[in-house]
Amino acid sequence: RMSVASHFAGKDPTVRATYRRLIDIARALGPVTEEAKKTSIHLVRHTAFAGVATRRSSLILTLKSATDIRSPRIEKREQASANRWHIEVRLEKPAHIDRQLTAWLKAAYELAGPRE
Repeated sequence: RMSVASHFAGKDPTVRATYRRLIDIARALGPVTEEAKKTSIHLVRHTAFAGVATRRSSLILTLKSATDIRSPRIEKREQASANRWHIEVRLEKPAHIDRQLTAWLKAAYELAGPRE
């Protein structure tokens, strides 16, 4: 069974620090549950709004989005359904979690809220 900690075994310390900053910002938006999966950690509100895959010296953050986002920071964009996109961003240090990324995270968090 995977744990959040097991995803950081053998990784550069900045990977853990970057994840910690990501979690702190996500939790400032409201309740967040971390679900350790085999290949990633899902960040969940009512549904998952983000996935975090650890690499040796970076994180790959996949966010839910209601629209396509065009930015040089986005390494991969995939339309998951008519009204849903998944965007992928590489984070190599805590400073990469800036205002722009926080705005994307907030939008993803709101998409994972209760249906009204």
